[in-house]
Amino acid sequence: MALNITGLKKGTIFKFNGEPYRVVEYGQKVMGRGGSIVNVRIKSMLDGKVLDKTFKGNEQLESADVDIRKAQYLYKDGSIFFFMDEKTYEQFEVPDKLVSEQDGYLVEGDSYTAQIFEGRLINIDLPNNVALKVTYTEDVVRGDTANSVMKEATLNTGKSIKVPAFVKKDDVIRVDTRTGTYIERA
Repeated sequence: MALNITGLKKGTIFKFNGEPYRVVEYGQKVMGRGGSIVNVRIKSMLDGKVLDKTFKGNEQLESADVDIRKAQYLYKDGSIFFFMDEKTYEQFEVPDKLVSEQDGYLVEGDSYTAQIFEGRLINIDLPNNVALKVTYTEDVVRGDTANSVMKEATLNTGKSIKVPAFVKKDDVIRVDTRTGTYIERA
């Protein structure tokens, strides 16, 4: 199926040179009678490389045929993440450069929305917030709570974030996966 360049928006997945790319940034200039020019920054969903591309006029792109499935996160071994399709039990190996931004939010055994392209897992969509357990944080110094004091906390995934002073070890908290910030106690 053909995709018009003006149909490209942030997050759109399309096929370019035989591989799937996601639009990271999008800008369009209208050039009077000359039509429009679309400047995009695109990221390969196979190897993570980022390209800046300019498309002109009425160029057509091929839309990528991406399947959306539920996949369970199994484990990480070195720089490889392992996921399993929940219906077919097929396992996928994903290099860490494709999911490195999501690493601190993936919990073994949890299910995520996976995007599959030609039999390969190319992306994991995280929910907007996740519940994670605090495995380590410093105790608050008495009298240090007059203002909204923030402190470092290590989560069960290994990720460190800033949390309010009242959060203690073994608390379960909600974290915004888009910004990496504390939301609330769960």
